[in-house]
Amino acid sequence: MTIKKILIANRGEIACRVIRTARKMGIATVAVYSDADARAPHVLMADEAVHLGPPPAAQSYLLADKIIEACRQTGADAVHPGYGFLSERESFRKALDEAGIIFVGPPANAIAAMGDKIESKKLAQAAGVNVVPGYVGEIDDTDHAVRIANEIGYPVMMKASAGGGGKGMRLAYSEQDVREGFEPTRREGLASFGDDRVFIEKFIEQPRHIEIQVLGDQHGNIVYLGERECSIQRRHQKVVEEAPSPFVSPEMRRKMGEQAVALSRAVGYFSAGTVELIVSGNDKTGDGFYFLEMNTRLQVEHPVTECVTGLDLVEQMIRVANGEKLAFTQDDVKLTGWAIENRVYAEDPYRGFLPSTGRLVRYNPPEADEGEGVRVDDGVVEGGEVSMFYDPMIA
Repeated sequence: MTIKKILIANRGEIACRVIRTARKMGIATVAVYSDADARAPHVLMADEAVHLGPPPAAQSYLLADKIIEACRQTGADAVHPGYGFLSERESFRKALDEAGIIFVGPPANAIAAMGDKIESKKLAQAAGVNVVPGYVGEIDDTDHAVRIANEIGYPVMMKASAGGGGKGMRLAYSEQDVREGFEPTRREGLASFGDDRVFIEKFIEQPRHIEIQVLGDQHGNIVYLGERECSIQRRHQKVVEEAPSPFVSPEMRRKMGEQAVALSRAVGYFSAGTVELIVSGNDKTGDGFYFLEMNTRLQVEHPVTECVTGLDLVEQMIRVANGEKLAFTQDDVKLTGWAIENRVYAEDPYRGFLPSTGRLVRYNPPEADEGEGVRVDDGVVEGGEVSMFYDPMIA
């Protein structure tokens, strides 16, 4: 079937971004919003808008049943989840399948397999992907953790299995650090993610965070679209991203890309996805890259890949969801030029970069000019509100 109307189960800049492509493809759009976003740009841009509930995400953007109800109400036959919120919830994908609504994203089994950091590592290993030396099984207690860390060799990183966004991670340079940090890591995993499983792996020194963009269709074709350099981070959150990476040679790119495709194939992946790798800055062989995780959704930094490949990833996701074959092969993918993305946050530098909420008194973005290579993906306007309920990234 052909998608005629898409509901965007998100807000802010990514909702505006999806609406722009849908409009270009002649597809009608439906926005959803909370009380805090009633006058937000994504609501005004869409053809229709449906109110979800109060500002907290748990009472609005995270309510799968309300989003499915909004699809029924408006006749939307597909949902694009954007990133964050419900984008990587296997249960949401399954609920849409049951309701006969197309999910613009990967299959439920791939979301589940890659969402569990321990299971995804085992799958990566089985698919022949480099993984960081570490222990992937269940760790019984602190003494067991110490034995594992001693075998791997310090420094090691202790991570909550279901963790993300920099939560549930502790670095240990010695046995004492493991003894002091193992139980707190476990507790943090349980409190933040409802899962107290922890895994331990070698900490890569002078690390670079490099990710590979993959794209697959429902006919078994999968390609990689080069890499993105995401090493400039603060509090484990990316701030500046670029494509291609100045560190990656063509040979290294090929090896990384082929491993990313092998992993995607192993889980029957289709749609856009990102394989995140940690790369040793000390390694000059080109083989010192290791699987971190796979994000089964569009990434915030997807525009830099679009700029150097000339592809619209949202359009590709919609075409794949429609059942179309990829119109190009790996040999057709060419990287042209260079692109850098800067994330703009509403934060207060005088208060340790804490989110700065309230009215956006002054907002003067650069003039977007595709010819000059200037692109602005934002979801705010001057005089609008930066809400305390959501991420402070505004562009």
